[in-house]
Amino acid sequence: MELILWRHAEAEMGEPDEGRALTAKGHKQASRMAEWLDHNLPNSCRIMVSPATRAVQTAEALKRKFKIVPDLAPDSTAERILSAAHWPDSREPVLIVGHQPTLGQVASTLLTGSPQDWTIRKGNVWWIVRRERDDTHDHFIRSVMAPDLLAK
Repeated sequence: MELILWRHAEAEMGEPDEGRALTAKGHKQASRMAEWLDHNLPNSCRIMVSPATRAVQTAEALKRKFKIVPDLAPDSTAERILSAAHWPDSREPVLIVGHQPTLGQVASTLLTGSPQDWTIRKGNVWWIVRRERDDTHDHFIRSVMAPDLLAK
């Protein structure tokens, strides 16, 4: 299985938290990363998005169908995100658009076996793969990409 974690792009400060929109910089970050993802994601990829405005706006930049999933909200847990993605049993890749610190905890859980507060920066993507061979499995990072490394 492949799990792609995309942290929402830069958002305005303020309250309520769920309604915070992307800044102009955030829209640029989302657009750059969306272009890269569109060239690299398989057509069969399921896209699941937090209901927070900034996450929805980030996902909209990709211009693909997505599903808003309440279990991906800012107060979620690594366990709920992995369950929503059907990890590790999903047959197709899953893209999650969500929040810190939860996405970092998902990445650390998959790669080290324990939840830690790893930082995934705004707008960045971490692409994690589970490979199974001979009744064993391992996880590895296929890619980590930042919007500021992509063409402007």
